[in-house]
Amino acid sequence: MKDKIETTLEYYQTKERQILDAVNSNSKLTAEDIIHYGEEMAIIVYKITALEIAKEN
Repeated sequence: MKDKIETTLEYYQTKERQILDAVNSNSKLTAEDIIHYGEEMAIIVYKITALEIAKEN
């Protein structure tokens, strides 16, 4: 089970880096873009946190 959690955690961490790279590399984001990326990041951070807690237990 830990292997599946670890694999999923790596996937979401990669997604998190992709979002950060997309935001940091684009200087012409609209307010809607920023809100969209923020919502996506919130979901991913929530999932990462839940996976890290599951990994500890």
